[in-house]
Amino acid sequence: MPTTDPTGRPESDSAEGAEHGQEHRTVVEALADEQPLTGAPALVQTPSQTVGPFFGYALPFPGGAELVPAVHPDAVRLHGIMLDAVGDPVPDALVELWQPDADGRMPHVAGSRRRTLGRFTGFGRVPTEQDGAYEFSTLLPGSTTEGGPRWVLVAVFARGLAHHLFTRAYFVGEGDQAPSDALLERAGDRAATLLARQDGPASYRFDVRLSGEDETVFLDYPGPGA
Repeated sequence: MPTTDPTGRPESDSAEGAEHGQEHRTVVEALADEQPLTGAPALVQTPSQTVGPFFGYALPFPGGAELVPAVHPDAVRLHGIMLDAVGDPVPDALVELWQPDADGRMPHVAGSRRRTLGRFTGFGRVPTEQDGAYEFSTLLPGSTTEGGPRWVLVAVFARGLAHHLFTRAYFVGEGDQAPSDALLERAGDRAATLLARQDGPASYRFDVRLSGEDETVFLDYPGPGA
């Protein structure tokens, strides 16, 4: 008679076991023997986790930082650092720029990522660096309303965000008064978080703080019928 183990299965070194191809038990089979489900407590689903973000694998593209080449005679630099609630840099975020051209016209052209066509599309996208820094080469936007301020729309993708955020960066030249419009008035004391201030020749700095003290003012766009 072939020998069997306590579960009634042929031993691995028995002829019967060999005939059935059971030279050894699998890990799953062994676990089932050691931890039978009969009488075991009900299993519960493990907590969900956020995986990612994985912005660097697909979303950045060559030339994403250059709405115009850095050597363009009218190019300006828009740069800054993205910070979290405690002031640490966020190294794995993504920043998008949407803006009017130098005459204040919003571009409506196809091919926003095709830089070789020689036309201004008003769109750029860059990942932040290890120190949280980002940088664009673009045009100083014209005012979309007569006598109004110059601003660009900034979209932010970052860890911990269920949905991307929108804000505005208002350009303030060195020695110029802070701009004013309905949005800045509503922001009140926090309007300073929306200002991209000139910090050098053709260079403006706009830092983004995701939360905490001095959190950047973010915008909420109501859906249709809201």
